[in-house]
Amino acid sequence: MIRALCTLGPIGHLRPAPGTWGSAVAIPLAWGLHALGGFALLALATGVVTLLGWWAVGRATQDSAEKDPSEIIIDEVAGQWIALWPVSLGAQMAGADFWALWPGVVTAFVAFRLFDIWKPGPVGWADRQPGAFGVMADDVIAGWIAALVVVVFAVLAHLPRIMA
Repeated sequence: MIRALCTLGPIGHLRPAPGTWGSAVAIPLAWGLHALGGFALLALATGVVTLLGWWAVGRATQDSAEKDPSEIIIDEVAGQWIALWPVSLGAQMAGADFWALWPGVVTAFVAFRLFDIWKPGPVGWADRQPGAFGVMADDVIAGWIAALVVVVFAVLAHLPRIMA
């Protein structure tokens, strides 16, 4: 059961690029959470998944020589959800549908995958940390940086209207 949680069942076993599959699956899950309870539910669920993932990854990898098996994708879910926070909050504040902000969804996905793969600065530092902390923290930090990119792009996209 712990392994199924870490891999989202069969999703973590999809090839190629299971992390990308995990991020892609996280998007409709985030939309569902947003539809059910807005930004607050998505933020709460992100916290729960992050803590649950930290625990489950620790259990799943405790006797493994491999620190971060590619099929473990619960960390991608947490990071992708964080990257989508500005979309959820923006949609809620505007009274708009989550998908009406689809450019933000695309930006969140691309930016999160870029930072998760590239691992710049603090993402790389977190990735080098031992155990479940390192597995989860690099994606959480990549999610925060991606969320910042979403906010910057949203401001730039709406700047002409703001300045008018």
